[in-house]
Amino acid sequence: MSRSVQREKAVLSLYAYLSLPRDIHSIMEDSFGSLDKADPYFIRVVENAQEHIQEYTNYINQVLENWTFDRLGTIEKAILLIGCAEFSLKEVAAVIIIDEAVELAKTYGEADSYRLINNVLDVI
Repeated sequence: MSRSVQREKAVLSLYAYLSLPRDIHSIMEDSFGSLDKADPYFIRVVENAQEHIQEYTNYINQVLENWTFDRLGTIEKAILLIGCAEFSLKEVAAVIIIDEAVELAKTYGEADSYRLINNVLDVI
């Protein structure tokens, strides 16, 4: 499974958690099929995002202009939180994190949400 596909599964796992909070590992198993098949990096990313939601929300709120994290769609929240978690782990180049987040926003988000994702992650 490619890193792009695993990143997508990580975002969808966090999206599910934000939509209906339950055990994050059960959600990841639903998304990845089995955690044995998942790259340990993406397990850490999802765990990090879930553990630091409030901290990352605060960062995002500082960057958003005339908007707040709470007003974002759930998928946009998940994409931004996963991006913040990846930045925090410092194992992947920022340009890759941002590019992949933008592509996920184009696939799953509102029509122009990819611009917001790009602008926020570029500043963070």
